[in-house]
Amino acid sequence: MGGAGHETVARAREPARRDIGMLKRTDRIAFWVFAAATAVALSFLVFIISFVFVRGIPRVTWSFLTERPRDMGRAGGILPSIVGTIALTGLALLIGTPLGVATAVYLTEYTREGMSSRVIRFGAESLAGVPSIIFGLFGFLFFVIFLGFGWSILSGGLTLALMILPTIIRTSEEAIRAVPREYREISLSLGASRWQTVVHVVLPAALPGVITGVMLSLGRAVGETAAVIFTAGSSLRLPGSIMDPVRTLPVHFYVLAREGISMANAYGTATVLLATVLLIEIAANILIARFSGHAGRG
Repeated sequence: MGGAGHETVARAREPARRDIGMLKRTDRIAFWVFAAATAVALSFLVFIISFVFVRGIPRVTWSFLTERPRDMGRAGGILPSIVGTIALTGLALLIGTPLGVATAVYLTEYTREGMSSRVIRFGAESLAGVPSIIFGLFGFLFFVIFLGFGWSILSGGLTLALMILPTIIRTSEEAIRAVPREYREISLSLGASRWQTVVHVVLPAALPGVITGVMLSLGRAVGETAAVIFTAGSSLRLPGSIMDPVRTLPVHFYVLAREGISMANAYGTATVLLATVLLIEIAANILIARFSGHAGRG
């Protein structure tokens, strides 16, 4: 009887062992599939960066970074394009970040789910799907012609601010929603107003997510070409004010490569642009890690 009982138990456990073995094989297959997909994605990234850097780094010198272009960009440097890129993206962030974060705060802290909040979110999502060339056409017709700003840093900055608003709104809203409700309840129970709770409790806790959205928006603004050509122009001179036209690094690269003016300088410009984006991403990750550490200790 005892032997028969043990045999019965063993037969009952056999399907369970087969199921466990099948699950382990499935996990191993999934692991290698995901690992292969990651390797392919990283290989494309490394290939693109290497392709640009190998051709562009020899051209990037101190004079290339600090001199003005000569002969339509065939000689000289890219200093006006660097200044124009910094001015244009800086103005876009200066306008877009407060508007985007304020909209996210309004949607999460000052309104309930209803028609108005759904309309605002639908508008933001619709803006996110609009092609950049349409933003450029709108900026040209409204800022450049109708308001009379002309091709200028102001027109380009306002247009880029509209382009990055959806990203800032959505990422900031998700970051604010992720803050535990207990934080708000404790702050309000201690006598703080809703505004004080938002400024001193909610926003500091949501800061890593907000920074992520701002950096994603910065990456899009830095690399934009179509909307900038329509609104900021393509001047090779150093700007003296926000009412002057500029040529950003992406536009300069596009003109040099598209018109065959100088592929060497085009690759040098692309190298500077790509290095700038990489440095922005590294700085963003450092800031996010630091603020996340402060939030965790708090």
